[in-house]
Amino acid sequence: MVFRRRDRRTPWRAAAEAVYPRGGWMRALNYIKHRLRRLPDSPEKIGRGMAAGVFISFTPLYGLHFIGGLVIAKLIRGNLIASLIGTFINNFVTLVPISAMAMALGYWILGKELDAHLVKDLGRYFSEAGWDLWHNFWAIFTSETMDWAGLRVFFREVFVPYFVGGVGPGVLIAVACYWVTVQLARAYQAGRRKALEEKLSQLRKTPGAGPMGR
Repeated sequence: MVFRRRDRRTPWRAAAEAVYPRGGWMRALNYIKHRLRRLPDSPEKIGRGMAAGVFISFTPLYGLHFIGGLVIAKLIRGNLIASLIGTFINNFVTLVPISAMAMALGYWILGKELDAHLVKDLGRYFSEAGWDLWHNFWAIFTSETMDWAGLRVFFREVFVPYFVGGVGPGVLIAVACYWVTVQLARAYQAGRRKALEEKLSQLRKTPGAGPMGR
């Protein structure tokens, strides 16, 4: 096939590049910035899409960030591709600080004391909750018995505090990313229009340019 990768990546290589992209994080960030600026939409719509993706990434809806970003972007008339790009603010590098901040702030807002071991084992709690959901789903079609006890504890001790603590920072960072994205998109689009106008101006000044001059 024409578009198939020449160097097929192994699963280990794909996982490694997800943690540390080939060329480094600066190159990855520059690529994202380049893609944002070239999106064919108004700067404001691109900014709203970016903000939608950033905001949803501060919630505990892991596995649904892409879908959630698309839904919010659709509701606020943002660019859908920009919303997908925005979700990458929560990645292997930022996952731990975002989670720890959201949990600490959420417990503080709710007036509860946070157990340090809860933050340390947060990944395990999400994994176990996912398996419980999967078990209960299959229990509908089999003779297995549904068990919601663990999910109730997870919802009370992890999901709600995380959500409460993540909304505020998510809104603030989303607003900041909206402003930055709009400025980048405006500057790029203005520069592109100027370059096009200069090119057209040069073509008009060139003798024999255009169909009539051939």
